Amino acid sequence: MTAPELQHARTPAPAPAAAPAIWSAGFRLYFTARSSGLLGDAMLPVAVSAGLLGAGHPLGSVGYAMAFLMAPFAGLVLVGGVLADRFTARRLMIAADLLNLVTRVLLALLFFRGIDQLWQLYALLALAGTAAAMFQPGAASTVPLVARDVQGANGVLRISEAVTALLGPALAGVLVGAAATGWVMVIAAATYGVSALCLLALRLGAVPAPPAGDSLWRNLVVGWHEFRSRSWMWGVIVIWLFFSVLSFGPMLPVAAGVVVPQHGSTVYGLLSCAFGVGTVLGGVVAIRVKPARPLTGGALALIAFPAYQFALALDLPVPLLAAAQLLTGAGVTFWGVMWATSVQTQVPGEVLNRIHAYEVAGSVCMVPLGAALAGPAADAFGERQVLAAGGVVALLVVAALLLSPPIRGLRRAVARS
Repeated sequence: MTAPELQHARTPAPAPAAAPAIWSAGFRLYFTARSSGLLGDAMLPVAVSAGLLGAGHPLGSVGYAMAFLMAPFAGLVLVGGVLADRFTARRLMIAADLLNLVTRVLLALLFFRGIDQLWQLYALLALAGTAAAMFQPGAASTVPLVARDVQGANGVLRISEAVTALLGPALAGVLVGAAATGWVMVIAAATYGVSALCLLALRLGAVPAPPAGDSLWRNLVVGWHEFRSRSWMWGVIVIWLFFSVLSFGPMLPVAAGVVVPQHGSTVYGLLSCAFGVGTVLGGVVAIRVKPARPLTGGALALIAFPAYQFALALDLPVPLLAAAQLLTGAGVTFWGVMWATSVQTQVPGEVLNRIHAYEVAGSVCMVPLGAALAGPAADAFGERQVLAAGGVVALLVVAALLLSPPIRGLRRAVARS
């Protein structure tokens, strides 16, 4: 930890005028760290889902596994935001990477040995979710500190996320099909080691922080007041609660339950790759297209999200499933860039970690419930019916976003000089 990084400031120190708008030295290190960690993240859901189903465990175990992964994240990300503000995001992200490394090594040993007690898998996934909760607040607040073009940097990071979403599931699917899920975890452990090393080398200027002497509880309360004062932000989160439990949460386990038995884990991984290709396209467009009302533009792009759900519900052939995944990836990525940039440019730096933690917690807190209910809902109504209903919910979410005046009317923040 360098001395300048411990300084407290009300706003981030602007990058020198001559520095690149995106590809500064700091952003290159952060980009490498984030890309490496994202690769490890992208492998986990596919590897666990395919590994469990391939070992003969029921669809419900996949839903519970995703719930144990996401629930600690939703429950602890607020604490992660406060700790990131108090101890700097960089330090907390390094600790999270090391926890992820250890967790993946233990998961590798578990899969190599064979899972006879599912609670052991669930416990390790809960640790992985905890690590994600500690990492995520800093992942957003670091971007304005290392790049002057915040939307462009977010677009680049989304493309990186897309490439890792392309490579990670494909690698996981191939290895699970050809060898063992344990090898996926070994590779993932190495990616977190690379991320931690890059973050150790990263040097930041003055980092915004809350006033010295404030308690953790006071920091949390201030963050809540800042979050509540922005109707466009909490409006999106309220809408997202319904989206998470009724559409996004059930999609991964139910889609796995449809695709893996019918087409195999390799096709499942390749379909996830098509999603990655779509997110690359969405990220490229988001770097260039800068609507005056970013959340309106993002909501319009989100119309493409339910394409994959409807395609699975209609039992379309694999090439059309891949095309639908591409559309889904492009739409959700453009929305994601518009949303992340709005949060990072509309919120003061000294409360950004906490506000980001609040919006992330609200965005994902219902996802574990949706994932856990996926198996029972599929048993009661049928897998394809659940997917079709999720697609309809996604379209209703778009309508709600566009009909809300604070969301629809939010204008682009003035660019950094």
